[in-house]
Amino acid sequence: MNLSLLLEMALEAMPERRVLGGARDGLSYAALDARVRAAQVKLAQTPAERTAYLGLNSPSLAVALYASARLGRAFAPLNYRLTDAELARLVARTAPAVLIADDDMAARVPAVEGVTVMTRSAFDALPDCQGEAPSVWADESDVAILLFTSGTTGEPKAATLRHSNLASYVISTVELAGSDPDEAALVSVPPYHIAGMSGLITGLYGGRRIVHLPAFTAEAWIEAVQREGVTHAMVVPTMLQRIIDELEAKDLHLQTLRHLSYGGGRMPTTVIERALRRMPHVDFVNAYGLTETSSTVSVLTPDDHRAAFHSEDPLVRRRIGSVGRPLPHLELEVRGPQGETLGAGEAGEIWVRGDQVAGEYVGRKVLRDDGWFPTNDGGWMDEEGYLFVEGRLDDVIVRGGENISPGEVEDVLRAHPAVADVAVLGLPDEQWGEKVAAVVVARQPVAEAELRNWARERLRSTKTPEVVIFRTALPYNDTGKLLRRVLKTELSAAPATA
Repeated sequence: MNLSLLLEMALEAMPERRVLGGARDGLSYAALDARVRAAQVKLAQTPAERTAYLGLNSPSLAVALYASARLGRAFAPLNYRLTDAELARLVARTAPAVLIADDDMAARVPAVEGVTVMTRSAFDALPDCQGEAPSVWADESDVAILLFTSGTTGEPKAATLRHSNLASYVISTVELAGSDPDEAALVSVPPYHIAGMSGLITGLYGGRRIVHLPAFTAEAWIEAVQREGVTHAMVVPTMLQRIIDELEAKDLHLQTLRHLSYGGGRMPTTVIERALRRMPHVDFVNAYGLTETSSTVSVLTPDDHRAAFHSEDPLVRRRIGSVGRPLPHLELEVRGPQGETLGAGEAGEIWVRGDQVAGEYVGRKVLRDDGWFPTNDGGWMDEEGYLFVEGRLDDVIVRGGENISPGEVEDVLRAHPAVADVAVLGLPDEQWGEKVAAVVVARQPVAEAELRNWARERLRSTKTPEVVIFRTALPYNDTGKLLRRVLKTELSAAPATA
């Protein structure tokens, strides 16, 4: 099974259904197929082994992805938010390749041996192919997509996703042509994010029309939902917070929206509770996954959300902060430092196993011989199998031999009415090894002592921030992940000031 076959199955089942773009002027499967075959003809004229893509979301993304798949070439979407120097290094790593670049981005790409640059306008202008197009039947073990990590701790790693990994995820989670003809999904995460690629692949297989938002703002997102009658969408936590702010400020309602999934970072409980109150008709899903697992491995379902939100049982209520239970076709365990499987309530490292799990980078395989992948995410499971993710193990604060989860402290501080956003991290300390520091974005004036007392009343004293620093904003990358290490590096280099 490979990506080409998934598209062929959808094409055969729904040739005239509109699948990309607007409800009136979007591409049907048959029209998409014609464009893909034209791209195959053009790309096959180059000796490239890969296709790189540098640009915003657009139908061209799907054309380039599936043309590459039909030619047996790996597809590598690149992060256009990198500096020119960083981008140049990434482009060089894709060689030999054809790079399809948005017209205003092509000039950023220097001449690189083995890389041919094609502007998106030239790519989009290719005449539809009326005859046979060259193709290569990709083996399921071949590389389908290369996704470069954010690289906050060094050069980005190239995560390798093979056809078998992606096909397993799609077949296990989506029914062929299972979407109603009126369904439309808004994809607003960038192409170089696993959610952007998996949303495209699963949408095309399921038959749900895909509307791409080139660049996210809350206003543009809401306008697109209303204009296109969007029924399904996926956002990261920072996006959802801005969307809810906009809806509340303007008293807007999204009547067509039925299903909203979120992931890619820790969702503050206060934000999802506001969303549930604002949009009670929407089915919310928290999807936890990683690039290396081809997307989602655990889901908090709509029923789980509503049960937790309305429950007076604290053990059920807290599940609104969980990522739900593992998908049935996967195995997931929490393990201790010696690799031992831990029981309910015991915190350790999350491990996952299944056909969709790649656990591989170019030049380095992380997947164990028995198929298990250590995620480097810390977490624990409750008695009913609900998974709570505490964050990257590298971010855990070790104070006097005690492991402290930043997320736990952040949740407590974020509940204070004066706190709009917060990041908790460990800073060097001669006596304890590390001390707990909180970087706070306040929505109204508040004293450092008040926040410390607030935390102390709800947490053990060892978890109370010893340092509180006020900022006007926290650093996030464009996929909504808090750049905690950026803050740690900055604050460790200079004395902390309130």
